[in-house]
Amino acid sequence: MDGLIIINKPKNCTSHDIVRKAKKILQEKVGHTGTLDPMAQGVLPLLIGKGTLCSKYLINHDKIYDVQLQLGIATDTKDIEGKILETKEVDKKILEKEYILNIFKGVIGKQEQLPPIYSAIKVNGKKLYQYAREGKKVEIKPRSIEIYNLELQKIDKTKNQIEFRVKCSKGTYIRSLCEDIAKKMGTIGYMSNLNRIQVGEFNISNAITIEDLENKNFNIITIEKLFEKEDKIILENEKKLTLFLNGVKLSYNKPNGVYRIYLDKTFIGIGIVENNLLKRDIVIKG
Repeated sequence: MDGLIIINKPKNCTSHDIVRKAKKILQEKVGHTGTLDPMAQGVLPLLIGKGTLCSKYLINHDKIYDVQLQLGIATDTKDIEGKILETKEVDKKILEKEYILNIFKGVIGKQEQLPPIYSAIKVNGKKLYQYAREGKKVEIKPRSIEIYNLELQKIDKTKNQIEFRVKCSKGTYIRSLCEDIAKKMGTIGYMSNLNRIQVGEFNISNAITIEDLENKNFNIITIEKLFEKEDKIILENEKKLTLFLNGVKLSYNKPNGVYRIYLDKTFIGIGIVENNLLKRDIVIKG
């Protein structure tokens, strides 16, 4: 079983928890393409078997989230699980639709974002949240991200909450985004709910639950399907196949890039062309 499965991760479990359960259920090697906070839910692509070799092609995807932002309260983790640091009266004027939409316009685009201290980013070989738990200060360097779009979905003036959908680049921390939006609105805030609805082309509408996985109620996205948009190279004969499988570079007058490799109609795997030379990358059959 080689390929990818889209899991709808529930709240209150880690991405590692899901990987561990999937390994036990499938009795296969399992990996994922990027963690999702324990309090968050939504799309978690799992790579199965030789699909784990595809991770390098799947880690730079854009993402779409549905977000709930609680205004008037700040926490140390920038989310609902943290310790409250400050509370502030929220001026109801900032909860008007036009005001919020104007703030959103100023957030869209390329920018430098400061990751939260409670994150798994490593500094000097140590994760940031470990420094935070030890009460130690550490320099956090900003990261280049891009917010492509922000769509206001709901305003709750009674609870001082807004809900929005964001499309963003890899590496964006939604907790930091929530804090930045609250600041631009003239108040404080934290991320009170997060649902990842899309990673690259993998949408929550195609996701399954861990219970579906247990009941074998799923279809795996094959490696051939994952690379269906790439051009193909058909090896001319068994000799070429043997050379390819043995790691010998073959001459092909093709543009540099990733290719699906076939012998007749049989999918062999993935190859890379560089300077008119084809080399093996991921082999499924042979």
